[in-house]
Amino acid sequence: MEALLLDILALLKQGEAIDAAKLAALVRTRNENVADVSKHLAKKRLFPFYLRVKTEDPARWLGWGIDPDLEKRLLAVIQMKPRRTASGVATITVITKPWPCGSDCLYCPNDVRMPKSYLSDEPACQRAERNFFDPYLQVSSRLRALREMGHPTDKIELIVLGGTWCDYPEGYRIWFVRELFRALNDPLERAAGEAERIRERYRGWEIPSDAEALARNAEAEQDRVTSRETTYNQAVSRLYGEHAGWRRAALEQTATFAELEAQHELNERADRRVVGLVIETRPESITADRLAHIRRLGCTKVQIGVQSLDEAILRENNRAGDATAVARSFALARAFGFKIHAHMMANLCGATPESDLADYRRLVGDPAFRPDEVKLYPCALVDGTALVERFAEGTWSPYGEDELIELLARCVLATPPYTRISRMIRDISARDIMAGNKKTNLRQLVEAAVARSDKPVDEIRYRELSTADAAPETLELSVFPYETAHADERFLQWTMRSDGAEKIAGFLRLSLPHADFVREHASELPVSVGDAMIREVHVYGKAAQLHDTSTGAQHLGLGRRLVEEACAIARSAGYRRMNVISAVGTRGYYRNLGFSDCGLYQRRNL
Repeated sequence: MEALLLDILALLKQGEAIDAAKLAALVRTRNENVADVSKHLAKKRLFPFYLRVKTEDPARWLGWGIDPDLEKRLLAVIQMKPRRTASGVATITVITKPWPCGSDCLYCPNDVRMPKSYLSDEPACQRAERNFFDPYLQVSSRLRALREMGHPTDKIELIVLGGTWCDYPEGYRIWFVRELFRALNDPLERAAGEAERIRERYRGWEIPSDAEALARNAEAEQDRVTSRETTYNQAVSRLYGEHAGWRRAALEQTATFAELEAQHELNERADRRVVGLVIETRPESITADRLAHIRRLGCTKVQIGVQSLDEAILRENNRAGDATAVARSFALARAFGFKIHAHMMANLCGATPESDLADYRRLVGDPAFRPDEVKLYPCALVDGTALVERFAEGTWSPYGEDELIELLARCVLATPPYTRISRMIRDISARDIMAGNKKTNLRQLVEAAVARSDKPVDEIRYRELSTADAAPETLELSVFPYETAHADERFLQWTMRSDGAEKIAGFLRLSLPHADFVREHASELPVSVGDAMIREVHVYGKAAQLHDTSTGAQHLGLGRRLVEEACAIARSAGYRRMNVISAVGTRGYYRNLGFSDCGLYQRRNL
């Protein structure tokens, strides 16, 4: 491994550029005369080896003659999956424990080893199960993997998945988030020992984490759910509610807000800071009290399972709620300052490509909705769901591949410049899908269809700067205004031209709430008439360490200039105060911009 690393360093010192093909050739050359395949070198082992030598054998590392500039170029070569942090932060997804669900949708998977709608084969779910669904352990294991791939881990977005958040007991919800923060706050040398101590507790409670053992334990209940002899909720209650170990764990899985807020304070100065916290829920479950609760947890974004705005299709799929509930949930969430991430599902029972396109256009075009992000994915047939019966009788079938790609491409083209389509597939393995799309590169196929249309694309993800460099003198600041039912929105964006296309280097979401809506909901809202709200500030480019510089757009002062422009816009519109829904780890940044802590937000007088 050292010989391969020295090959790379020699070329870099000579000023040569090393792309993926060149690196692969270097690896092949070193493996040519090694007959034992198990001893072959691999790119994925380069960064862990480099990091281990640098931290554990500094004398050996010094012998390689690496200065800061050379190290930066070396890491660009050996880092795995650079797009993981191309958005400027490292994302860690965690899963809550299995729990009864307040809904029973026609298409929803019923894997009794998982929270409702998730499958044990999904990568994040596998990681959660190996770690007893413990938040501390899940974060610790993911941090280790990110470090081994060469990604900075000082700015973290936490995504908490597991069905409807408010279905869980309040004490569990607070404990879960406290443990997420604690895992990030603990120094690395302490975290390893703490993680092992936590594992030993679960083992002492005889809670298994081996996939095969878990599958055997759940097999009988899973068969009964799949055959419709019992419900998912009943099976989960028996498997976990009647298990002595899980009952014992539940007694300790509770915390107070005081304990959580102590971890918040530590995280403001920690080496690994939370710059975003996301939870998921259903529209009909959103109330002002629940939004205040998740805001106090440190939440900055809500994922809302809309699936469809067509009430006939919702009824057909046994999906609770309606378009009115979605509109109310969006209005409240926006007034609270949250980023709104809507889940939409194409090809539901009763839908057609034409109705799906109309539904999507309504979502992104009707002022009652207009989310900031969308997860747009096709329905897939999974065993154990009620949709299996509809498929068997011929009342539901998946769209053909060409039909699906054309639909999704038309949705991309209909997406406005302030909306990002974050995903187009679920992480469901092909072997779990009985019918429907099994291609993991669906998005690439859709983007190819979009390119063939030769039409302009405004959608954010399509325009992201990603891993490209940003030249400050080429950036332009523009403001895109749009209206929602109860607020005037302003999307401020830094853009540049790259390879003939517009790229977005950073943006800010400014909300100017309508005074009549704030007065009407004065008893529910934590804001007052005259308050503007910054709902998100995001700068793209390669993630840079805190207080470090980056070859991307980060740390060029773009965020500060966006904030100042937003304050100027709000002031000229007659607003007297600016709130920002800051994440715990960004509070210090906003204090430096003149904001003061004020309840659920940070505030600056205009």
